[in-house]
Amino acid sequence: MHLIIGLGNPGDNYKMTRHNIGFEVIDYMADRYNVKINKLKFKAIYGECNINGEKVYLIKPQTFMNLSGESVAEFVSFFKVPTRNIIVIHDDISLDAGRMRIRTKGSDGGHNGIKNIIYLLQTDEFTRIKIGVGAPEHKDYDLADYVLGRFTKDEIPVLEEVIIKTADAAELMVNDKLNTAMNKYNGR
Repeated sequence: MHLIIGLGNPGDNYKMTRHNIGFEVIDYMADRYNVKINKLKFKAIYGECNINGEKVYLIKPQTFMNLSGESVAEFVSFFKVPTRNIIVIHDDISLDAGRMRIRTKGSDGGHNGIKNIIYLLQTDEFTRIKIGVGAPEHKDYDLADYVLGRFTKDEIPVLEEVIIKTADAAELMVNDKLNTAMNKYNGR
């Protein structure tokens, strides 16, 4: 069993914001695998699918970003999922919009959702796919305003492409092809 968790904030007012790119990937994967994300449990909405013979839960925590770990920890505890079978998808301002990076462990990189997951799982050894959303042009720009802002018209095609690549990478990882996914998609 695998958990693919897209991070974001619940509510229509956050849809298509930089911080919600993880939710956008989960929605895309749900469409790809013909799954409804409509079950409510463990402070999340989720759906269940099968990817090449592997049982997968597509999860969108509903705790708001900074408390994402509450939902993730409950899923992990209930289903006894090893951390190697967890994939967390989230935004990253240190990467240009549309770039992605796969990591199997590491710090939170200043991302409060990842920080909360690390704290509650008591490990940083879980796979994450970071999707670049770019950084504010001015260093005095309010970061919260930036990540809660919507993508520009020019960024949308780039983000649509990276959403597809992220889903492809997650599929490879579910099928024990982490190194293949990293070689093919890291930095792209």
